Amino acid sequence: MQIGPYHIEPNVILAPMAGVTDKPFRLLCKRLGAGLAVSEMTISDPRFWQTPKSLHRMDHDGEPAPISVQIAGTDPAQLAAAARYNADHGAQIIDLNFGCPAKKVCNAWAGSALMQDEQRVAEILHAVVAAVDVPVTMKMRTGWCSTVKNAPTIAHIAEDAGIAALTVHGRTRDQHYTGTAEHETVTAIKSRVRIPVIANGDIDSPQRAAAVLRETGCDAVMIGRAAQGRPWLFREVAYHLATGAFLPAISMAEIRDTLLGHLDALHDFYGEDMGVRIARKHLGWYAKDRPENAGFRAVVNVAVSAERQRQLTRDYFDRLMETETQTDAQAA
Repeated sequence: MQIGPYHIEPNVILAPMAGVTDKPFRLLCKRLGAGLAVSEMTISDPRFWQTPKSLHRMDHDGEPAPISVQIAGTDPAQLAAAARYNADHGAQIIDLNFGCPAKKVCNAWAGSALMQDEQRVAEILHAVVAAVDVPVTMKMRTGWCSTVKNAPTIAHIAEDAGIAALTVHGRTRDQHYTGTAEHETVTAIKSRVRIPVIANGDIDSPQRAAAVLRETGCDAVMIGRAAQGRPWLFREVAYHLATGAFLPAISMAEIRDTLLGHLDALHDFYGEDMGVRIARKHLGWYAKDRPENAGFRAVVNVAVSAERQRQLTRDYFDRLMETETQTDAQAA
């Protein structure tokens, strides 16, 4: 898939997720097979650009190209200024957020709330595209609610405004993340526009990714929550899309080493205190499919030092590996 001058290969993309797709996680997912990783949502209000949170979100030093930065807001001029600022600080693709369903975002008439005002959407898109020399993409939902699925109309607005690619999450805003994503609306959009379309929503396996691409005719798939605790999913999906075959299940040793590397990156990026706190949610996601998950979290969440957090994590996975080895020996 092509976004401006950038060839996205493989066509499997990490979705922007606030509090999740920070620099350490983006780098990890890119290393494990994501063709593109979109940053956490950054606010367009310049009053907040120098806060510690924003400075971390805007840190792209050493990140492999292309660097995609998502911005959110409601004022066309402010969003245009934010796009210029981020392009000047390393962004090679600007992504506009018209899809976030969070109440605090929608109450400010940003995110998916903007889908209720098609004129404002057009004003924002034209302003941002005119403001920067880098490609501008957008992410939206199928509509505000089940009776107002106006994403096809907004897709035409986006194409006319010069948007380089658009992502559609197969849920309305009022669904949040409940129910099942539908991709019929995504299919309709893809059939009516000439720009690349990326399908998002409930893509949690190689089989599902292939089915969605086949059913919708989209150019790429975007994976969000399914990658939490499973960053190797990008490698599995990319391999299946390229070959039709499946990679062997990831070994417990590789899961352990991946997680330990992720912990080190978090500790280095945020500093020990904040890194340990932020790592706790990732630890829970990595262990969520294990029966010992609750016990593990109860133990590892009390760690207050990077060294202790790392040691508890290594010990946990080493015990799992030892148990599996004993089980395999007994079965033999």
